Amino acid sequence: MKYIVYVLSSTLLSRSYVGFTNDLERRLEEHNKGKSYYASRYAPWKIIYTEEVSDYKEARKREKYLKSASGRKRVLKKLFNN
Repeated sequence: MKYIVYVLSSTLLSRSYVGFTNDLERRLEEHNKGKSYYASRYAPWKIIYTEEVSDYKEARKREKYLKSASGRKRVLKKLFNN
């Protein structure tokens, strides 16, 4: 099963969210409908970055990297500067 690592950006405030899923449309809808406590506070969200990976373990590893200080610095900072 393939997974998608994604980065969302709040359309209202300067906030981002990193996660992974096997169904991106469903997951975005859940974030925008307030199914997640953090995401509900900053909805609506838009997708600004996606990356397809081959399995759950790799998706979790990539998500953790993007949430780390070096991942935020190297990847997310570039996304928000463009």
